[in-house]
Amino acid sequence: MKKYRHIFFDLDRTLWDFDASTGDSFKKMFARYGLGGRGIPSLQTFRERYEKHNDMLWSCYIRGEILKEVLNIRRFEMTLADFGIHDSDISVGMSEDYVRVDPDRPFLFPGALEALEYLSGKYLLHLITNGFAEVQEQKFRIARLGRYFSTVTTSEEAGIKKPDPEIFFYAMEKAGSDAPESIIIGDDLAVDIAGARAVGMDQVYFNPGRKAHNDKVTYEIASLAELLDIF
Repeated sequence: MKKYRHIFFDLDRTLWDFDASTGDSFKKMFARYGLGGRGIPSLQTFRERYEKHNDMLWSCYIRGEILKEVLNIRRFEMTLADFGIHDSDISVGMSEDYVRVDPDRPFLFPGALEALEYLSGKYLLHLITNGFAEVQEQKFRIARLGRYFSTVTTSEEAGIKKPDPEIFFYAMEKAGSDAPESIIIGDDLAVDIAGARAVGMDQVYFNPGRKAHNDKVTYEIASLAELLDIF
């Protein structure tokens, strides 16, 4: 094996189970705002419409076309409008609720803490994420992840988002590392894996759903426990 000294992690959908966390948040919001009594047939229907608008707006955000403040509220405005609901109080309230992480529920993937405990004893660990800084800080605090990581790089801090190579260079400079001695663990082929490959960094593709693909990756895992076998 190559001699790695630095391991970079993505956060959402790699360590933090974003989909489980989001599902919990939406279930609570659907009840809190009485959406079932306002013409929305089901939570699933609402989520499906939200995901459509959120994906479109996130693409705009990644390209630098809109600000996060616009994204946060607009995705709920557009979803509610699909059901004939035009209420700024609800859309603003939902946007605020959504980015407030439940302090009682650290939504980590199975094996996350065990892998971090093991790896932090052998390597310098770093985080690089496109998530909003204040939300990621909440997740870090709730899940008590700060003890494992030497540096944390957010796209807001760097002013650049993955997969732009510059955010990887920024994170490596902050970590005091270079590409040959570094490797990233992430779930997104286009954002994490291709971005790291572009700067010469090895990759571990976290693919718990075992999705078929043709990308060339250094390593591929379906569970975080497999990291103990690789490293």
